[in-house]
Order: sequence, then structure tokens, then C-alpha cells
Amino acid sequence: MIEIGLVGKPNAGKSSFLKAATLQDVKISPVPFTTLKPNIALAYVTKKCVCSEFNVKCNPRQGACINGIRFIPIGLWDLPGIVPGAHEGRGLGLKFLDDIRKTKALIHVVDFSGLTDAEGRATENYDVEKDIKFVEDEINSWFREIVERGLEKYKRNLKNLSKEELVDILVKQLSGLEVKKEDIEKTLDAVGIENLDEFSKNLREISKPIVIVANKIDLESAQKNYERIKSKYRNIIPASAESEIALRLASSKGLIEYFPGERDFIVKGNLSKQQEMALESIRENVLKRFDSTGIQNALNYTVFDVLKYIVVYPIADANKLVDTKGNVLPDAFLVKKGTKLKEFAFSIHTEIGEKFVCGVDARSKRKLSADYELKDNDVFEIAYKK
Repeated sequence: MIEIGLVGKPNAGKSSFLKAATLQDVKISPVPFTTLKPNIALAYVTKKCVCSEFNVKCNPRQGACINGIRFIPIGLWDLPGIVPGAHEGRGLGLKFLDDIRKTKALIHVVDFSGLTDAEGRATENYDVEKDIKFVEDEINSWFREIVERGLEKYKRNLKNLSKEELVDILVKQLSGLEVKKEDIEKTLDAVGIENLDEFSKNLREISKPIVIVANKIDLESAQKNYERIKSKYRNIIPASAESEIALRLASSKGLIEYFPGERDFIVKGNLSKQQEMALESIRENVLKRFDSTGIQNALNYTVFDVLKYIVVYPIADANKLVDTKGNVLPDAFLVKKGTKLKEFAFSIHTEIGEKFVCGVDARSKRKLSADYELKDNDVFEIAYKK
């Protein structure tokens, strides 16, 4: 399962983002360092399911399929607040930076209202761009320290090391960060190793990309800050975690009909005047201006656009689209774009990979080789020696 980390300064809205994405009962408080250990929860990315194409009703083993939209589970880590100097031990320091090791990407939840300072304390007119920069700098500095420790005993002889030797050293040093060999090679080719700051920053960007969530976009000050700096950053998503929480809670109580990530909602129940005003404010200030609350968009964007994952549907019978128990399209897997079929077979089970014979495409019924590169929405059977 893909795991994504939520990072940011204290009181930026990370726990609210987690609640909005999962409705898990996490503690939400305006007090800095509310999160004293990582909250880990299941969230879901959403994508149109292939069931409508095949005109069948699917039976997901994990997640769900609602109105033809597949909800595919991912792990979401809510990591405690990072403050300036965290890589040197300030605040909660490296204890929680270390949890970043397990994640494929990071969602940086930024309080775009400008109403909290770098420590998470109440203020006014704070420059939110400082948060974007210092959190990224802290994570990059942490990467640099790990790289530097690995190269410490070679630093006098660094220029004489071959690329292969250097890659081997760095692969061993960075294995705990789940940094791939090809990421290290790509970074060495791009910037070399002479400037460790540049190398570490580039490697972090490749191996742990950051998506910025401009949170509290329902507030006017946040909207002004977003318009001011949005063109400076590539991966930035406007969002209102509080609005998403309100909509999901109203939906769960039957007051409205709302689907995560949609642009509007339909009133179903009897609303009090206060509820009506609150929901209408969300509609006008968030949904109409930004097309959604941004929460589902941030998750989908991180997994599909930044990490370049696709969705595939392995089955046991390419004719009936079922597993061995007769469940229709039971599994929707997230796999990295470029994954080969036999590589995927090994990820399912070592025995399936070792005894792999071929794949069978459910649409064309043609055989697929071990080197077949999986495509988005592929539905296939894996044949192997039993």
C-alpha cells in the first residue's frame, strides 16, 4: 500500500486534513504539538472504475465502488509539527522526521490564512511563503545529514571514487529512506556530488516529492495569499479541510447528498438556519471558487500526477472477470507507471512470479508477455504453473 505523509508546522491543519480525508477520530486542537505520535489512517484515492465499461457490478475486497467511482486505499500519516531547526532537534525534532522514511510522497499542509506564525502561535499577516520554504529546507537538511554521514569516511577520497562505487555507498546509506538506486543515479547525473546541499535537495525532490496544500482557503486572507504566490509553485492545491469535514458530517447525517471531491451538494434534510448559512458559505467561498474542497483532489493529484501511479485490475478468469471465489473485479491495485507484468506478479506473491507463464488481457483475450508494460485500467489474468 502506498503511504503518504502529512507534514507542516504545528496548527497548520494536518489533523483536520486527516479527519477530512478519512473521518478518523483524531484529536483536533489549536494547541501546538497536539499530535504526539503519528496518526496513521486509511484514506482513499478515487478513479472511474472499469466496471461500467464491462457492464458488470464489481465486488471490491478493499475500499468501495460508489456510483462507478472506485475508492482505492492508501496509508496517510499525520506527522507532528515541524518547526525551524527541527533537523537539529528543535521542537519534536528528528523523532518524527524519521517517520518520513516510510512514505512515498509528502503533502505539506500550509495555513494560508497567515494567522499563525512559524511555531504555530496565533498572529496576523504572517508571510505563508516562509512556511513553504522552511519546512522544505528542514527536510532537505535532514536528507543532507544522512548523505553526509554515509560519505564521511570517503570525503578525502571522494573525487577518486567511480560513479559505481559512489552509487553503491549511497544505496546502502539511503536504504532506510527507501530511495531507489535509479533515483541516486539520476541525481548524480543531474547535479553531481560536489555540492551536498544541491545533491540532497535534488534527491529529496525525486524520491520524496512534496505537494503543497493551501489550507483554510475558505478564509479571505488565505485566498489573497494563494492568488499572490500560486504561480511560484508547481504542486500547489487550494483546500479547506474544515469545509470537507462539515460536508462529510452533513452527508453522514442525511442532511445533504455529497460525494468527496465534487463541486456541489444537494440538500436533502431539514436544515436549521445556522446549518443552512454554514453550508451556503462553503458552497460560495470554496466549491464555486475552487471547484472542490481540495482534499480529495490533493490525494488524487499526489498519487496519480506526482507519483505517476496507475490502476490495474488482476483477476483469475479473464472471461468472467472474477477471482477464484467468484468476486467480480475484486482488486484495484495502484502500481508505478512502467511496471512490467512479471514484476507485478512477484509483488502479488513470490510463487506467482517464479511460476509465471503469461498474462491474458480481459479485453482482447491476447496473451501478455513477462515484459509487457502495464497500462492504466488494464484488466488481466495471470497464468502460472500450479
